[in-house]
Amino acid sequence: MALSDWVLIEGNGPIVAVALHDGHAVRQEVAALFALDESERRREEDPFTANWTTVGDTRIVVQRSRFEFDLNRPREKAVYLKPEDAWGLTVWHSKLSQEILARSLAEYDAFYAAVKQVFTDLEQRFGRFVVYDLHTYNHRRLGLEALPADPMYNPEINLGTGTMDRSRWAPVVESFLTDLCRFDFLGRQLDVRENIKFHGGYFQYWVHQTFPRSACVLSVEVKKFFMNEWSNELDMKQLDAIRSALKSTVPGVLNALKQV
Repeated sequence: MALSDWVLIEGNGPIVAVALHDGHAVRQEVAALFALDESERRREEDPFTANWTTVGDTRIVVQRSRFEFDLNRPREKAVYLKPEDAWGLTVWHSKLSQEILARSLAEYDAFYAAVKQVFTDLEQRFGRFVVYDLHTYNHRRLGLEALPADPMYNPEINLGTGTMDRSRWAPVVESFLTDLCRFDFLGRQLDVRENIKFHGGYFQYWVHQTFPRSACVLSVEVKKFFMNEWSNELDMKQLDAIRSALKSTVPGVLNALKQV
């Protein structure tokens, strides 16, 4: 995967912010095979998450669409071949050739190889590092006129910690949760909970398997309450407030990292 297809800004600190699904671009040979239009694809992507990566010292923003290959899934599931792979959506109007599939997976492999090198460097420089793995999720799948998904099972921010050694990284996780819950979000507090809707995806799993003693991945899933998930209309004030909320957790996370 060429560097032109993802943004890497390396900084001098142990906090990394990653937006795996911000992108919408696809290769021309892939675009010709889509059964989905652009708005249908955008609905399942994570637009605007690149905005939040400014909280990290090192920033990684993927500009390719998850509908070409999904970097948050295992390699064998990275390309959505069946509707059940993609929220019931029929992604392709004809079967992908083995050649196209191979080229997509080669880019998937190249991304992971590059990130491994970036994270190896962070491990060598700082010993331990924290990754903010930033995503969004839909909660109005039945349409804007229907009731949204039950808030009891759909927090505004879900922290996924399912693939980490939770006891080892407890100081970091607890600091992040505490500071995010306490943040003054436009005059109120956010509904922040752990492992309610999501437990973390493959990217988190891979990082923890590859860097088991040095990496703590906080998989942050923000409900799309700050935007219209059907039209992509954005509430900039709330988007910026979410970034400020995430930024408010960094000092505590850095301090907690020293306790691990």
